[in-house]
Amino acid sequence: MTTPIFVLGGEQSDFRDSWTTGGGGLHDLMAYTVAGALERTRLDPAAVQTAHVTNFAGEVFNHQAQLGGFVNRLYPEWADLPTSRHEAACASGSIGVLAAMAELQAGRYDCALVVGAEIMRHVGGQTAARRMGIAAWHEREVTDDRLPWPGQFSDIADAYAERHGLAYPHLARIAEVNLGNAKRNPRAQTRSWTFEPGAFTCDDTLNPVVAGMLRKQDCGRITDGAAAVVLAGEPFARRWARERGIALSSVARVRGWGHRGAPILLAEKLRLGATQKYLFPHLRRAITDAYARAGLAGPGDLDVIETHDCFTITEYVAIDHFGITEPGAAWQAVEDDVITREGRLPVNPSGGLIGLGHPVGATGVRMVLDAQRQVTGTAGDYQIDGATTAATLNIGGSFTTVVGFVIGT
Repeated sequence: MTTPIFVLGGEQSDFRDSWTTGGGGLHDLMAYTVAGALERTRLDPAAVQTAHVTNFAGEVFNHQAQLGGFVNRLYPEWADLPTSRHEAACASGSIGVLAAMAELQAGRYDCALVVGAEIMRHVGGQTAARRMGIAAWHEREVTDDRLPWPGQFSDIADAYAERHGLAYPHLARIAEVNLGNAKRNPRAQTRSWTFEPGAFTCDDTLNPVVAGMLRKQDCGRITDGAAAVVLAGEPFARRWARERGIALSSVARVRGWGHRGAPILLAEKLRLGATQKYLFPHLRRAITDAYARAGLAGPGDLDVIETHDCFTITEYVAIDHFGITEPGAAWQAVEDDVITREGRLPVNPSGGLIGLGHPVGATGVRMVLDAQRQVTGTAGDYQIDGATTAATLNIGGSFTTVVGFVIGT
């Protein structure tokens, strides 16, 4: 990347909290998280020149649109701040980060806020699952009694199994690792959860089938939550660092990015990859685009990954698409504990979506924030020692929108 964009810091809400229980809403959640981001970066509101809100389903879950206007009333200085809202299903957050980066690189502004927020816990699980089906082609894919996303990702697991083979214990191990990592994260939805022996097996009582090969522990949990990050161009970041006695070289920056799309129908995506090396060629290209822009040779140059794991099969697919293994050999990285905290390339030390929680429109922003924390040594109990280069991968729909970042110092 020729124009560096710096990640000054940010804040994340506690993903265990239910914001509607006490009468709160999207405005309150955003206000809390944005205030935290300004406090952590030690910035006055007047320093922010543009803001991007990321949210998947405010209209469906909260009867609320026009979320940029919520930002405009947070501080008097922001009453006429340029704001916009971005939606790309579960990849909404990363799309907002890309948009903010583009504004900074174009020289329109020097400092940008990106805040992702979602409130989804106030309805029952079945209702929430069906409402989330709007990210598939409703008239073509969401037509039977299956829950939309467990059904779609079960189909992905079947497609992977047909091509390469797939053993359930490898999926279960991913869930076990991520839920274990979440116990170290003070903001994780599942940090206090306990599991009986057999919970990560094919025990139909402790780990019942949800759809096809996917069982209860394979499924990420939606929740209420928000994350906010402050991005800046180099002149602003240089001043910011100097005023705080920080070396600019120690400030996290976006070293590379990749963004690809695909037809909304899963069947069309699978057809496009049918004769290719990778199940999802566009996913592989997004990752290699990020590597190339960052000047990386591949996953051997990474210290940590935060990847999408809305279901365990999503992370399983990501492992070989990152190039950690050859296509079809993701099981090797799982069996050899490559992806654990102590492994060669830790994946989802935050707990990921399965352990940390998945407030859909906030997830991509949260990933960038966690990457920033890792490479600046500020991730606390889930810090990976010596991490200086982190990658993220954020996925919307059935791999319809895919975005990856490389964050480093």
